[in-house]
Amino acid sequence: MIEYWHNPRCSKSRQGLALLQENGAEVEIVEYLKNPPAIARIKEIAKLLGVSPRDMMRTNEAIYKELGLAEAGDKELFEAMHQHSNLIERPIAIHGQRAAIGRPPENLLSIL
Repeated sequence: MIEYWHNPRCSKSRQGLALLQENGAEVEIVEYLKNPPAIARIKEIAKLLGVSPRDMMRTNEAIYKELGLAEAGDKELFEAMHQHSNLIERPIAIHGQRAAIGRPPENLLSIL
């Protein structure tokens, strides 16, 4: 089962979901904007992705600039993603000990 951090309003997120389903994946949708993940879970996903917290963030979001996150450390970035889940890049798919950010959506196929 693939855990899929999904924003139904995002075209890339919808494309990624369709791509996974077309390839026979069973997907559990997590609407992370409605139910923000815990800080510990965000840290776990960053580790699976092999990226820094900033690399899994939407740095062009207005709230990123408003909060002054350009100079923030990892702890503050993880807290910001928990408090403002729209800062989390989308979509993210997690399958066992592998994860991928769906930018482009084809990246998601790497976890199948």
